[in-house]
Amino acid sequence: MKKKSIVYLALLLIGSATLPSCVSVKAYQKMYLNDSEMELAAKKIEVFETNFEAYREGAAGANGGKVGGGCGCN
Repeated sequence: MKKKSIVYLALLLIGSATLPSCVSVKAYQKMYLNDSEMELAAKKIEVFETNFEAYREGAAGANGGKVGGGCGCN
C-alpha cells in the first residue's frame, strides 16, 4: 500500500510540473518572444569574437578556424 501511495505522489508531482507549460501566450506578451535576444542562432558579436579568437589562438576548432602558430603573427 505504501508503494502505491509513493507512485501516485510521484505521478502527481510529475504531472503538476508539466502543467505550467500548457499556457497560451497573450498578444501583449508576444513582443518578448519576438525579441532578437530570444533567437537561437549566434549573435553577430559572438561570431566576430569567435573568428578573432580563432585567428589569435591559431588553433583549429570546431568552427573551422585557421591552423598555425599561437603567436598571432602573419
